[in-house]
Amino acid sequence: MALRAVWLIRHEPGTPLGGTVRFSRRYPTVEKRAKVFNGMTYVPVPEDGPFLRALLFQLRLLDDDKDFIERRDGCSHLNKTSIYGLSVGGEELWPVIAFLRDSMIYASVPLVEQALSPRPPLISISGVSQGLELLLGIQDFLYSSQKNDTDLHTKLSQLPDLLLQACPLGTLLDANLQNSLNSINSVSVTQPQKQPAWKVGAYKGKAQISISITETVKCMQYGKQDIADTWQVAGTVACKCDLEGVMPAVTISLSLPTNGSPLQDIIVHPCVTSLDSAILTSSSIDTMDDSAFSGPYKFPFTPPLESFNLCHYTSQVPVPPILGSYHMKEEGVQLKVTVNFKLHESVRNNFEVCEAHIPFYNRGPITHLEYKASFGQLEVFREKSLLVWIIGQKFPKSMEISLSGTLTFGVKGHNKQPFDHICIGNTAYIKLNFRIADYTLTGCYADQHSVQVFASGKPKISAYRKLISSDYYIWNSKAPAPVTYASLLP
Repeated sequence: MALRAVWLIRHEPGTPLGGTVRFSRRYPTVEKRAKVFNGMTYVPVPEDGPFLRALLFQLRLLDDDKDFIERRDGCSHLNKTSIYGLSVGGEELWPVIAFLRDSMIYASVPLVEQALSPRPPLISISGVSQGLELLLGIQDFLYSSQKNDTDLHTKLSQLPDLLLQACPLGTLLDANLQNSLNSINSVSVTQPQKQPAWKVGAYKGKAQISISITETVKCMQYGKQDIADTWQVAGTVACKCDLEGVMPAVTISLSLPTNGSPLQDIIVHPCVTSLDSAILTSSSIDTMDDSAFSGPYKFPFTPPLESFNLCHYTSQVPVPPILGSYHMKEEGVQLKVTVNFKLHESVRNNFEVCEAHIPFYNRGPITHLEYKASFGQLEVFREKSLLVWIIGQKFPKSMEISLSGTLTFGVKGHNKQPFDHICIGNTAYIKLNFRIADYTLTGCYADQHSVQVFASGKPKISAYRKLISSDYYIWNSKAPAPVTYASLLP
């Protein structure tokens, strides 16, 4: 788990090169390891000039680069992450982590401890997450309390010394560069215990631990027998441990109810000291059976000073929280829509937000609307050709709601009307947005009474959890689909 190089590049459109390297750092010892691990597939890290040109080309940030290039712009090369392969000197440098924020490009090349052909899966390259964490830490440091370019220049000049502490010899110890700065600016007079190299500074104050579990559910519902509906839950456990002492130890347990869905694909923070092998081997590609590990999931760790994500996980719950059907039919100049939603009985019926967005982006403005909603309120954005069904904080006792209506549209304006390539006919959709506090779809919760703390003082422990929707779509079907869960159960 190490980095071969780090860059900060200022994107400057209109200049001869299109940008300027404001900071770069290479780690020769890591580069030697890369040459050994990668073998015949090894590609050296280029100098700043060639790297700058290759990166701006890959990100389409060159002023003179307007042509379509198959190896970069083709549909078979769609990039869903911030990981790129750069063509340098006839060879491809991969993986390169890069993203643009506030006219600054943050880039790094992690060490891959194996051959690069065939390409290993990103999840097996631990340096990728560390490289991204360091870049995000640098971004936070540069733009926290920054007022002008002078402040930015000052912080850039501090980076060499800060990285000596935060990332010595290419190994990330602490992504919070402010901690490293505080350590440099302060001299500890008394130190009863040796401070670990990866943890700079020490907390002084009231002991408290905060645990937050956030689950995100994604869903695609088609309402067709020949296309299976899909859904998945992804969770993140975030922690903030304010504990005195040089090396406090904490163990947090995540538990599931009797009928809870097992956690899978668990990825933990580097501060976790040990894990049950059953936790690490639980994967979503494995066949689900009664022997699947269902907890409790114990995470012993020595916490850093800042907030951090203790772990990430996925889960395959048996049914989505809200099942819906959407039917849209054109009759002459009119458009008829029918929408049905049903909340599953196991889901907590207490929303912070619950609303459905029904777009008609490829048409003119809505000129006439007649509708009937069994529940909630309907807001009409006529110029945006958008209906927003505000369901509110609770479903009715029946757990079922419906909406039907007839719409008429005016002449479409070329410049003002929104456009979406897939919002046509059978590819029309509804997007559900909802959030439920104090609830997780898997049933996962942090048992406050089982939290073990080995530090001075008794901390106050607080735990929170919530469920939010992300990319939750109901697609238009050829005929209204009955609201039933029977077809979804295994």
